[in-house]
Amino acid sequence: MGFRDDFVWGAATSAYQIEGAVNEDGKGVTIWDEFCRQSGKILNGENAATACDHYHRYKEDIALMKEMGIPAYRFSIDWARVLPEGTGTVNEAGIRFYDNLVNALLEAGIEPYMTLYHWELPIALERRGGWMNPEIVEWFGDYAALIAERFSDRVTHFFTINEPQCFVGLGYLTGGHAPGMKRSLSDTLLMAHNVLKAHGRAVQRLREKAKRPIEVGYAPTCGGVYPESEKPEDIEAARRSYFSIPEDGNWTWNVPWWSDPVLLGHYPKEGLERFEAYMPAVTDADMKLISEPIDFYGQNIYNGWCVRAGKDGEPETVERYTGFPRTACGWPITPEVLRWAPRFLYERYKKPIYITENGISCRDVISLDGKVHDPQRIDFTARYLRELRKAADDGADIRGYFYWSLIDNFEWSEGYSQRFGLVYVDYRNQQRIPKDSAEWYRQVIQTNGEYI
Repeated sequence: MGFRDDFVWGAATSAYQIEGAVNEDGKGVTIWDEFCRQSGKILNGENAATACDHYHRYKEDIALMKEMGIPAYRFSIDWARVLPEGTGTVNEAGIRFYDNLVNALLEAGIEPYMTLYHWELPIALERRGGWMNPEIVEWFGDYAALIAERFSDRVTHFFTINEPQCFVGLGYLTGGHAPGMKRSLSDTLLMAHNVLKAHGRAVQRLREKAKRPIEVGYAPTCGGVYPESEKPEDIEAARRSYFSIPEDGNWTWNVPWWSDPVLLGHYPKEGLERFEAYMPAVTDADMKLISEPIDFYGQNIYNGWCVRAGKDGEPETVERYTGFPRTACGWPITPEVLRWAPRFLYERYKKPIYITENGISCRDVISLDGKVHDPQRIDFTARYLRELRKAADDGADIRGYFYWSLIDNFEWSEGYSQRFGLVYVDYRNQQRIPKDSAEWYRQVIQTNGEYI
């Protein structure tokens, strides 16, 4: 069977990781701007002030996409670039940048997939309580309404929120990401509830202000789970493990807390029982808002773990062997997750699925011939895509795949140490060099993944 005829092939980026121009044309300050200014927060003291200078070079980057035959591009809006204070006065210069970007994409025959929030919280809103403040539900709703008013005449695909597991868990629980806080369990559960309500409000406002029919989705993440074998008991153990909630560590790193409310209309029972003493007040109206119907479900999947049924029938994690393959940033290479995780998600949530991020960091270098040869990236992506094709063959409704990332970029607290791009960026001069994987991906797209 393979991928459907209208399968969407794309590449993804986020505003803060590539745009730069953090102090230009009236853009407001974000929590990441502030975080980058703090000593010791970013590897090597780096920052995103210039990043890939996409703000000034977006035409060049779109031309590269066109050359690669990429038909769809997922990118985010920097909330503070269009609303410097998060609410109130609109920065028309910021709107103009995204207008120009969207128009140039469409002119190049590339479909824009717009994400409203990829962690660029305006500092003005953080100082008013940020995700702790229930007013953020309407702040985010008003922002979504503005985006629909200005862009829905040309953009038809919107994602509300990207990876809440990360920006709540790493930003407010462990403190490794902006704004670098270590809040209590009850505080982060309240934040999570407000994030989910904000998502629902954004869905409502996007539809309310849309100038034509649009499709709205959501893009959470988590490690995937795959069974040791195709025995029914191992498959069931993997499924149970995938939809469980961790006992310790970062409680936010799970699927069901963030997706059951959106797609099933309730929080998972396991979590409600465990967190009962720490939960905020949750009303029926809250859950109705959170579960506002969406059109598709995005999931960012990079790696995962193997599970089997133990002797007692309970899920048991299979230990990785010595020398298990890993990416340049140390993440395990586990292609099987791109078969099993989407399959499990589709069985549970019954929504069309986009893989909204998947990719690999490699130790890319400019070779003596002036090119960037990245066979590991080609091999990695081919392995993962083969497994994704199996998910489609298994009956999961897989609509598209967005490689992360189009170009090398600012990798948050890791600075510029990790290269995920199909295109190499020389940060000394902003030169772009398409890697071997860019040409390989072009061929994958041309053949709809038939010969992977």
